[in-house]
Amino acid sequence: MQHQPLALSDVYRQEKPGISFELFPPKTDGGMENLFEHLKELVRCKPAYITCTYGAGGSTRERTLEVLRSVHASYPQMPIASHLTCVGSTRDELRGYIRQALEAGVDRIVALRGDPPKGETVFQAVEDGLTYAEELVHLIRGEFPALGVIVAGYPETHPEAPSLAKDLEHLKRKVDAGADAVVTQLFYDNGDYFRFRDRCAAAGITVPIVPGLLPVTNLTQVKRISEMCGAHLTQKLVRRLEVHGDDDEGQYAVGVYHAARQAEELIEQGAPGIHFYVLNKSRAAALICRALALFAPVD
Repeated sequence: MQHQPLALSDVYRQEKPGISFELFPPKTDGGMENLFEHLKELVRCKPAYITCTYGAGGSTRERTLEVLRSVHASYPQMPIASHLTCVGSTRDELRGYIRQALEAGVDRIVALRGDPPKGETVFQAVEDGLTYAEELVHLIRGEFPALGVIVAGYPETHPEAPSLAKDLEHLKRKVDAGADAVVTQLFYDNGDYFRFRDRCAAAGITVPIVPGLLPVTNLTQVKRISEMCGAHLTQKLVRRLEVHGDDDEGQYAVGVYHAARQAEELIEQGAPGIHFYVLNKSRAAALICRALALFAPVD
């Protein structure tokens, strides 16, 4: 019998919080082998689903499909999601990718506008393309209604948004277009998530608001990522990381501790789940899930 994954809305109504992991497509065959070694550890945590993104400007789409096909072949019972952006694609090209994703075993899409291509500062849709993520949600809902749809939310406001209010209006349009859940951009102060969740509720957004966490394993790396997405690192966390200087294991321990405390408080305060940005490494996320007994590992 064909596997029927839980609908996204049901994923976040279970007794335990819905845990998910985000992968990205490696550039080399060696990187692919390494990814699947780490994936073994993540699957032991019994995630609700796994997502796979792709490179800036829609690059690595074929590699993304390769990852998704391999995940589905190795773990046919595991729900999988593909990221999809509007960047550089016509409507027909987006439809074509979705059909390929369906053939690869995908049952949900993370629908994003995407960042402007490298060297450009303003997003510009191609001819017969889409300008906003809400249009992509409309397309999926209208033509591929069986797919679950996830959209992005920004606790600290999208870097291009003129105001909190405008950013929230845009999110509301994405949800009204048919999104099943919102997964947030990474953040390191839970207060940002709680305030964002309250603003969403006040705006009439009723779908699950799932916090996205990136455990810090290297201060230099996370500073670069945080600057790109507009997330701020708390002074307390930075000080703790700086104490360890070039001690990679020390920074790792601080990062895992901070993310575990974040996850514990988020779940205690009603977050429907946690989405981990794992950067293709399993150790930090798996340690956090086990420490908090979010899922009993499979023997």
